[in-house]
Amino acid sequence: MSPMIVAVVALLIDALIGDPRSKFHPVVLMGNLISLLEKILRRDKDSPLWKSFKGGMLVGAVVSIAYFVGLGIETFSHDAPNLAAQIFIQALVLSFMISPRSLADAAREIYLLLEDDDLPHARNRVSWIVGRDTQNLNESEVARATVETVAENTVDGVISPLFYFAIGGLPLAVVYRAINTMDSMLGYMNERYIFFGHAAARLDDVANYIPARLTGILFIGAAIILGLDYRNAFDMMKRDANKHPSPNGGWAEATVAGALNIRLGGTNYYFGKPHFRAYMGEPNEILEAEHILEAVRMMYTATVLFVSLACVIRLC
Repeated sequence: MSPMIVAVVALLIDALIGDPRSKFHPVVLMGNLISLLEKILRRDKDSPLWKSFKGGMLVGAVVSIAYFVGLGIETFSHDAPNLAAQIFIQALVLSFMISPRSLADAAREIYLLLEDDDLPHARNRVSWIVGRDTQNLNESEVARATVETVAENTVDGVISPLFYFAIGGLPLAVVYRAINTMDSMLGYMNERYIFFGHAAARLDDVANYIPARLTGILFIGAAIILGLDYRNAFDMMKRDANKHPSPNGGWAEATVAGALNIRLGGTNYYFGKPHFRAYMGEPNEILEAEHILEAVRMMYTATVLFVSLACVIRLC
C-alpha cells in the first residue's frame, strides 16, 4: 500500500468534512495528556535545571506514547478485511493530523468580513488564530495577520505532517503532531515555561527544519502555477527568511510575501506592549483582503505539489 495514496485520501477526507470539533479528536486527547503530565511534573519551586529536566521527561513520554499509538493504529489497519479498508483507516487518522481546510475556512471567513466592511468582527475572528492583540488592527493589519498565519501554518498544519507520513508512515505523522501540540502549549518564553517548555520548543524547531525549507520551495512552485511573482518569491526567501524570530517561520512567510509583492512583519502588540518583528518582502502592493485568498490558494497548491512530487519519487 503506497503511503501517498493514503495521503491523497486523507486530503479528500479533510476537504469533505474538515477537522471535526470533538473532545475525542486525537489532537485534543494529546493536549489532555500534555496537560496531565504538566500537572504531575511542573513545580514553580523547582530550579531551572530541574524544570528543564522534567520538561524533557514530559517530551520523551509524549513522543513515545504518540509513536506507539500511531504504530498500533497502523498495525491494526493491516488486519482490515481489504485494501480499501486499510487505506481508509490510515487516511482517517492522518486527516486528523493535517488541517488545510480548517486553516482555509478561518482565513476565508476573515476575508468575507473584510469584504463586508465588518472590521470589528474581522478583528475578533483573527484573534482566534493569532496570539497578538487584535482590537485596534486596521484592515491591512488584519489581512497581514491572516496571511502570516496561513503561510506559517502551511508548514505546521500541512506539509510537516505529510512529510513525516511520507518518510515514516502513521507513527511519525502522529509523533510530529504531538511535538507541534507540545510546542503550542509549552513553548513560550515566559516565566512559567522558559525552562519547562525548552525541550518542547527546541524539538519543534528541529522537526520543522526540513519541512519549512521545503515549503518555501513549494511556495515558489505554487507561485509559478498561479501566475504570481515567483522570481520575487525566490529573492525574498533568500533575503528575508532568516529574519524571522523562529528558525523556520520565515521560509514560508518571506516566500509568500515575495510572491504577493507585499510586506509582512512589523509591529505587533502583545498584552498592550509593542514588539517589532523584522519586515519580510517589499510593500509593492497595499495589503488587503484579496491577498488572504491568494495565500490560501498558495497553501493548497503547495500541498498538491508536495503530494504529487512524493508520488513521483515513490514511483521512481
